[in-house]
Parts: sequence; structure tokens; C-alpha cells
Amino acid sequence: MPENTSTELRTAILFPGQGGFDGEALRLAHARHPQVRQVFERLDAETTTLFSRRISDLVLGPEQVELRRLLAEDPWVSQVAIYGAGLAAYEVLTAQGVRPDALTGHSLGEITALVAAGAFSVEDGVRIVAQRVAVIARQSGFEGRMVALSAGAAKVRRLLELLEDPQLAVATENHDEQTVVSGPGEVLDRLVAIAGELRIGAVEIDAAFPFHSPALAPAVPEFAAYVGKLDQLPLRRPVYSPILQRYYEPGDALSDLLAEHFVKPVRFASAVRHLQESGVTTFVEAGGRAALTKLVTRLTKGSDVRSLATLATDDDALLTLDATLRTLRLAGLADPGRVPVLAELLPESVSAELFEAYWSEHGDAVLQRIVDDLAAFRPQPATSAATAPVAAPATTVVTSSLADEASGSAAAGPDRAEVFAELRSLYAEALEYPEEVFEGGVQLEAELGVDSVKQVELLSRVSQRYGLPPRESGFRLSDYNTIDRLVDFVVTALAGRPTGVTV
Repeated sequence: MPENTSTELRTAILFPGQGGFDGEALRLAHARHPQVRQVFERLDAETTTLFSRRISDLVLGPEQVELRRLLAEDPWVSQVAIYGAGLAAYEVLTAQGVRPDALTGHSLGEITALVAAGAFSVEDGVRIVAQRVAVIARQSGFEGRMVALSAGAAKVRRLLELLEDPQLAVATENHDEQTVVSGPGEVLDRLVAIAGELRIGAVEIDAAFPFHSPALAPAVPEFAAYVGKLDQLPLRRPVYSPILQRYYEPGDALSDLLAEHFVKPVRFASAVRHLQESGVTTFVEAGGRAALTKLVTRLTKGSDVRSLATLATDDDALLTLDATLRTLRLAGLADPGRVPVLAELLPESVSAELFEAYWSEHGDAVLQRIVDDLAAFRPQPATSAATAPVAAPATTVVTSSLADEASGSAAAGPDRAEVFAELRSLYAEALEYPEEVFEGGVQLEAELGVDSVKQVELLSRVSQRYGLPPRESGFRLSDYNTIDRLVDFVVTALAGRPTGVTV
């Protein structure tokens, strides 16, 4: 479990699974929060490659789209839409300064939670969701559904024993009076009929497949093999699994565990109670429809726990995300001040997580620079543009021994071997790889799986380490995709640095 997990938890973010999509709410959030568009642009690139279709065209096009219409499309559409909505809501929350103590997902939502925590890239998350659909669809001879019964898990299991069908199983335990069953359609019809005689309510779930069923066991090895080829990265936030009934741990093989989800039940009620006992008093659902929000409200009735929705609409057709953010700010659980206004000036491709990492390392220096510049800044008199003098930018010239040392180094030229050794050590430590893998010509992304977002973060560390000047507007990250090229970049920049060092 990541080190920032403690017994004093306060906030948990929940990611919904089947049914977790609200088209109107997503469109409202898309119009107000740039993070939604940023997430779906990344999804679009992957769905275009995999399916020759942009998911944005299907869920954010000119016509309002709801889940039932998505279910009529190819099976991957609804699953990627649910995944994308949850991830987009999470990005909005973190951009507003929400820092959850734990993440947890319901069924498909566990994939979203793991991506949000950094275990997989956003793009790999799309690949995992798509492959999950593909391997299940290839299970010939089995077609089934999911039905929610208004009864506890123990009672439902007794009903299943009466039918004696090995492919019929409890899929999710949502609360003490709601249990979801997966199985073949014909057997489910008999189960619903029996439930009706016993006055037990039954509602069919909007799902593409009968997830969490023993009938899906043949798909487990193929899915595990596929996910095992993807890059598994260290978790940046704790993720609690309602299926495993524990936190994911650093040594876990996520490929195997995610594959086992096919046949294991989701014990959501137990997960919520565990988190509540650990101290969580605020649950925020990152995704559509607010189904998990309602479940948490029911599970924690009579306590001081609050459950908040994001991508849903209230009785006045207003986006619940806005009210949730206000509630979190008042409770001190969302601090927009932690994400400085400078973040709004950055390129849209920069995620909230990347900016937070940058700001934690360089924020104090940036703020001090602004303070110093403002202290020296003198506005020009109101004169015409033609006659107004051009003011030189306010900078502080360092004339200490540090500047002298920097000047001497630039004049003599940096030692390339030394820079290479330092960069290799920096990258190895940051990525938790052995230094030996960083040979000069090895491709960072193609061979080591270091995605572009992580490369930007590391390049920022390199620039800070060597005090490099701002990169030119034509700079392309793809031109520096090996350690050798990065070393050349640093050596060239250092050799050309002027004598005066500005800060």
C-alpha cells in the first residue's frame, strides 16, 4: 500500500461501473471544465487507433446521448464512455484541489481507480477496457444478463441454490437489500419469476455482459496475458478493492488480479463499511448517475458520513459537480489555492497531477521570483505606444560565487560523461529502474514505456537540476527520446549559457 495511506482517512473517491454514465451531466461538465475535454482527447486518440472512431463523437456530439443508446452500439462504446466519464470527473476534482486519501472502484470502476492512481497510463486504461470487452465477447456459446434483486446476499444465494445452475452467481453485493446476479438469460428469467412470487423486486442492469460470473473463467488467462504486457507503474494514491477486500500493494501483479475480477464478486457494501471504519467521512463519486452516491447514503445512514455526486443532475437540472465542489471547499477538503492561478496559463496537455508534481518541487522558487519582480516593477507612465520606452524585464543577477562557478563551467564546457552519469541516475531513481537499462540509445517510450507526460516531468527536473534556460517554442519532446539525446541537449544548453545567471 502506498506510504500516504494512514488510519486517519477523511476522503474517498468512488468510481462507478456498469450504469455509471449520464450524458447530459457529462455535456454540462464538458462546457465548464477543460479537464473533461483534455481527458476525452486522449481517449479519442486511442479509440481512433483501435476502432477508427472517436469516443467524443459518440458521447459529446451534437445530440444528447444516454447509456441505453450507447449499449446499442459496439460493446466497447459504453465501457469506454463510463471509464472516460469517471476519469474526467477525477481530473476536475483534483484540479480544484481535492486530494483524496483513498480511491475505490465498483467493477469496471476499479480500472478507472487504478489509472487515476497512476498504475497505468490513460491510454493503457482504454486498451484494458477494450480488451476486457473483446475477450468476453469471444466466449462463444454463452450469453447472459445482470439482474438486481431487492434482497441481501445470503437470501439471494439460497435462491440460486434452488436453481442449481453453475453459471448463475452473485455478481455484486451493493447493500443489505440489493444484490446483483449474473447468469444465462433463460435461468435469470426463472430466478426473476421466483423472486416475484416471494415479492422480491427485480430490475435488469444496463450492462453489456454478465460480468463477475464463473462462466467467464475461460477468458481469464487471455486477459491476464494481455494486461501483463502493459507497463505497470507505482501507485501514487492508495486504491482499495471491493473485490479483493484490501488495498492494492506494490508487489501485486495487476494483470492477474484484474483478470480474476471476471469471476469474483464485488463486495461494495463491505468496502464502504471498511473505509468508514478507517475514518472516511466523505465519499465522492467520480462518474455518472450517482448510483454509488445513493448506495453509500443508504449504507451509512444515521452516521456523519456525507456522499456527494459529480456527473449527475439534480431536481433543477443543475450539475451536481458544482454543488459538490462548494461543499468540499467549505469542509476544507478542496483547496483551489493549492493549484495556483499559474496552472490556468499552462498548455491544456498538462494534467493537474503533473502540475502538482512540478509545483511541489519548484513552487516556492516561482513564487519568490514573482515577489521579487513585483517589488522591482514600476509601471510605465500613460504615454502613447509610439513613444513609450520599452522596459527591460526585471531580473535579479546573481554575482555570488555561485554565478562565478556557473560562468567558469560554461566557459570550460561541461563534462559529457558526468552529465550522462547524472541523468542516468536521475531517471533510474525516478522510474525505479536499474541504471543499467538506461543505455545511451535506448528509446524511453518505445522500449522502456516512459510515456510523454512522465518525460515532461523528468525533463523539468533536469532543467531545474542544471538551471537550464526556458526551452524554445519549437522544442519537440520526440526529438529527445533517448538518454544520449538528452545528454546532448543538456551539454549544448550549458555550453551556450551566458555568464550572468538570472533567477
